[in-house]
Amino acid sequence: MSVFDEMRPAGIGLRHPYEGYDRWYQQQDAKRLTEKMRDAEVVFRKTGITFAVYGDDDAHERLIPFDVVPRIISGAEWRRLTQGIEQRVHALNAFLDDIYHRQEIVRAGRIPRQLIAGNAAFLPEMIGMRPPGGVYTHIIGIDIVRISENDFYVLEDNARTPSGVSYMIENRETMMQLFPELFQQVKVRPVENYPQLLRQSLAASRPAGAPDDPTIAVLTPGSFNSAYFEHAFLADQMGVQLVEGQDLRVVDGHVAMRTTKGYKRIDVLYRRVDDAFLDPLTFNPDSILGVPGIMDAYRAGRITIANAPGAGIADDKAVYSYMPEIIEFYTGRKPILGNIQTWRCSDADSYAYVKEHLHELVVKEVHGSGGYGMLVGPAASKAEIEAFSRKLGANPSNYIAQPTLSLSTCPILTANGLAPRHVDLRPFVLVSDKIQIVPGGLTRVALKDGSLVVNSSQGGGTKDTWVLDD
Repeated sequence: MSVFDEMRPAGIGLRHPYEGYDRWYQQQDAKRLTEKMRDAEVVFRKTGITFAVYGDDDAHERLIPFDVVPRIISGAEWRRLTQGIEQRVHALNAFLDDIYHRQEIVRAGRIPRQLIAGNAAFLPEMIGMRPPGGVYTHIIGIDIVRISENDFYVLEDNARTPSGVSYMIENRETMMQLFPELFQQVKVRPVENYPQLLRQSLAASRPAGAPDDPTIAVLTPGSFNSAYFEHAFLADQMGVQLVEGQDLRVVDGHVAMRTTKGYKRIDVLYRRVDDAFLDPLTFNPDSILGVPGIMDAYRAGRITIANAPGAGIADDKAVYSYMPEIIEFYTGRKPILGNIQTWRCSDADSYAYVKEHLHELVVKEVHGSGGYGMLVGPAASKAEIEAFSRKLGANPSNYIAQPTLSLSTCPILTANGLAPRHVDLRPFVLVSDKIQIVPGGLTRVALKDGSLVVNSSQGGGTKDTWVLDD
């Protein structure tokens, strides 16, 4: 299986997007670059750019490994990607609005009713409810993989509480601090204005009757959450309050936060708390992370919750398998960005095929994320495959399977110079009265030679993503 290297494809030589970087790299001293790698680690440690791994016996927070070789995308490549992303995001929001109202796509027989009705991420409490501005997914992360010069595929959609944007921003800031001369030689489109764009987008999604300069807050589960650094970072960068459930209450039908001058009304809440914990009066009664009564205020149109409750069904991996049909149904056009072939194990024939070919497939939980609960067949031992087979057999409908892709590679800096490693890309999309896509996104890289697992929780790292200003 051939692998496409984005800097130096086999038999082609240096690709155009990397020409400026390569000229600079050839003039660098290897020892200096190694020192810069260490400097980057110091910057990340001082800044507190860490994450926690759930279920890890070694409970302290970790630094996400950072590689100083950027991933570079041409302006033309980015334009094509943004067209495909915009099309997909339009379809996802239309899909969410439809399934919580008339369910025309189900009536038309394009997707099975059970995909919605039997889905744990579908919230009956949202039926008939339309969020302010009709926006369900205010922030989306679309995971994209590349397998050749012109072939990009969507690996999955992240429509609940997509994370990683703080690392995108800090990666760029660190690169500019370490190599200021490089950015004078290569013109790269900015990503550092994302927090301002996020605030503007959230403000544009304010409920009817809210002031033009609405009060915005970020709701975090607390400092023990694995993405707490990002919650605090975004609140600080936007200039808004970071709050926990205990800081909020419903006052006179509005959600309000505690301040030194009493309770102040909130118009837009960027929540990083899962649906089940958002309102103990509506969902999990044992939750202490949410706000009792917030759903009543939401139904009354007195607050915007981003992303909307129930939006998580849009990143369900069984729903993902129907995305070509969903895109065509709501846009009237074929998808610009393709889906990866997917076997739904809820289907008896598909389950039989997956069971027989576990050694060559990637199998994921329908509601899984972060690389947890998955099997990478080609990299698994016989014992691991047998154990996973038993788990799969106990609940087939909880899994989907996909072929092992030949992900593209980008170079990382090693002790022996540049070496290729597999990568994916998560661009971040802001949705309000318009769609905005920050040029770049978070490139995740599998630091182990030959590994296809890029998740930080599974040993992956990140690198700065450049979109050229051409």
